[in-house]
Amino acid sequence: MAKAAPAEQLKLLDLQGLDAKLKSLANRRRTLETDPRIQDLQDALNVANGALAAAKLAVHDAEAELRRSEADVEQVVSRIERDEARLNSGTGLSKDLVALQSDIASLNKRRSDLEDVELEILERLDGLRERQAAQQQIVDDIQGSFSGIRAELDAAIAEVVSEETEVRAQRTRFAEGLDAGMLAIYEKTLAKRGVGAARLFHGKSEGSGMTLSPGDLAEVKAAAEDEIVFCPDSGCILVRSAEWN
Repeated sequence: MAKAAPAEQLKLLDLQGLDAKLKSLANRRRTLETDPRIQDLQDALNVANGALAAAKLAVHDAEAELRRSEADVEQVVSRIERDEARLNSGTGLSKDLVALQSDIASLNKRRSDLEDVELEILERLDGLRERQAAQQQIVDDIQGSFSGIRAELDAAIAEVVSEETEVRAQRTRFAEGLDAGMLAIYEKTLAKRGVGAARLFHGKSEGSGMTLSPGDLAEVKAAAEDEIVFCPDSGCILVRSAEWN
C-alpha cells in the first residue's frame, strides 16, 4: 500500500491547483485558436474572392470585346479614307466613281453601326468595372476584419502561452520538492483520471462531488494517516484534512 506523510499529501492539493490552472489555460488557448469568427470570415472571404474573380473575368472579357470592336471601326475608317482619297483624286471612269460613292456611303453606315456597338460595350464595361471595384471593397473590408480579429486573437493567445509557461515552471519547481513515490502515483492518476488529487471534506469527495457511502468512509477511517487512499467514484487521490470526516 502506497504511503506518504499527511503533510506531504496535503501538498498534492496545491499541485492539483496548478494542474487545474494549466488545464484551464489550455482550454482557453484552444477556444481562442478555434474562434468561430475566423472560420466565418474565412468562408466569407472565399465567397467574396470568388465573386471578385468572376467580376475581373467579366471585365477582362469586355475589354477584349472592346479591343475587337475598336479594331473593326479602325478597319472601316481606313477603307473610308482610302476610298475618299480615290474619289477626291477624280481619276477613273465615271461609273467607278459612282460605285466608290456608294461604297463610302455603305462604309459610313457600317462605321456608325460599329461605333454604336463600341459605345454599348464601353457603357457595359463601365458598369462591370464599378461592380469589380465594389467587390474589391467587400474583399478589402473582410480582409481588414480578418486581420483585426486575427491580431486580437494572436495577442490573447500569446498572453495565455506566457501564463502557461510561468505556471508550468512553477509546477516543475513545486513538484521537485514532493515525495517521489507519492508524486509518481499522483502523475499516473492525473493522466488516467484527469484529476490527480482532491480534498475529502466532511465526508464529501471534491473530486467527484459525491458524498462517500458509510462503508467507503469506514474504509478511509480505518486507513492509516500516511496511507494514500482513493475516491471510489472519481479514482483520484483523496487528501484528508482535519475536517475530512
